[in-house]
Amino acid sequence: MSNKSYRQAIAEALTQEMRRDHRVVIMGEDIAGGLGAPGEDDAWGGPLGVTKGLMAEFGRERVLDTPISESAFIGAAAGAAATGLRPVAELMFVDFMGVCFDQIFNQAAKFRYMFGGKAVTPMVVRTMYGAGFRAASQHSQCLYPLFTHIPGLKVALPSNAYEAKGLLTQAIRDDDPVIFFEHKAMYDMEMEVPDEPYAIAFGEANVTREGDDVTIIAFGRMVNLANEAADNLAKNGVTCTVVDPRTTSPLDRETILETAAETGRVVVVDEAHPRCSMASDIAGLVAQEAFGELKAPIKLVTAPHAPVPFSPALEDIYIPSVAKIEAAVTEIVEYGEKAAAE
Repeated sequence: MSNKSYRQAIAEALTQEMRRDHRVVIMGEDIAGGLGAPGEDDAWGGPLGVTKGLMAEFGRERVLDTPISESAFIGAAAGAAATGLRPVAELMFVDFMGVCFDQIFNQAAKFRYMFGGKAVTPMVVRTMYGAGFRAASQHSQCLYPLFTHIPGLKVALPSNAYEAKGLLTQAIRDDDPVIFFEHKAMYDMEMEVPDEPYAIAFGEANVTREGDDVTIIAFGRMVNLANEAADNLAKNGVTCTVVDPRTTSPLDRETILETAAETGRVVVVDEAHPRCSMASDIAGLVAQEAFGELKAPIKLVTAPHAPVPFSPALEDIYIPSVAKIEAAVTEIVEYGEKAAAE
């Protein structure tokens, strides 16, 4: 086991799965790179260099630089998956889903259903999401709730390098289309990651902190902020359970409901817009299934219902923060204490 960045962990998962299974191919815009040659043969390896070096080992037949046409190469990936390959397509920014959404939600997501369960579509769409990178409103959105809404798609949101490698390995081995979300502000974050291949099962949440007072459910990068908030709150005697669902589809409802019932207080942290978000979905789930166990109203910590601002000062305020999570936790703990006193 060695220290690896989020970027390195993703690249390692791709490399190991391409070595393991010759059917795994990758495609996308400017993903080749790594030959040490001039011009097109030494491309960037994606905008943040994740796939740089794969061309040198696997060649142009398995590392496919595509034209700037998301509808074309995402559609090609869906067709390739239906006919025997296991493609990993890189949709550079999730904001570009608008030009290829039909290929994803009307085609790939429905093949298994339309062909009586006989068709499998082992396709992964890797994509970047999230604010904090000063990339403005057309390159910074959190659109995983839209994909979660579509039956037939699986959606993964790794919160660190260890999760990224294991979840991507599982995604590539899965026989259904998977949308794999990588937060662009996390690529340089490091932690210990096993050198050997491993897979993390979908639909099994990870409890990163255990406490008695409040359950915090967070997604993707927000898990790290929730952990930091929980550690700060523990110094003041408030202990929190932090739940990382890992995947939004399938969703580990059991762990969410169990931990919500144990503490009776729930805060949901979601970088996506608040309307029709994972935060609102989790709040609805807990209110419907565990209402009798609640000691206080459910609190949501989300971005505002507005485009991501380009101004650094405004963008910093826009993103959920450790301070906002701590304030939400404190509010519902105080609510419960007040209600008990009355």
